[in-house]
Amino acid sequence: MLRKIDCVMIRVEDPEAAAVYYSDVFGLRRLWQDETSVGLGFPETDAEVVLHCNSEIPSPLDVYYLVDDVVCSVRVLLQNGCTVLAEPFSIPIGKCAVVRDPFGTTLCILDMSKGPRQPLAG
Repeated sequence: MLRKIDCVMIRVEDPEAAAVYYSDVFGLRRLWQDETSVGLGFPETDAEVVLHCNSEIPSPLDVYYLVDDVVCSVRVLLQNGCTVLAEPFSIPIGKCAVVRDPFGTTLCILDMSKGPRQPLAG
């Protein structure tokens, strides 16, 4: 079900300043940005670091796992002892949900049913 780590979301006060820092210090490259977040890429994987200032995202740091279909995955996870913390909701690239497994671990899952973000021109 879990295909890969899609991104690590990090809440910061100033995504632009954090993006400059993460690019200069850690060598990540800017992939995309919107009003509240900046996506940065690694040189050896397509996983991203997403720096954001959205206080509605409950955790300051989360790993998001890519699945084929969030709604179907939530259904299967519920049948296998998980608890839904956040029902499937829309995001710019598709759907997202948050579940807790029987061991207390929070898992954020997303799908790309709307397609990937467009890279920055340049």
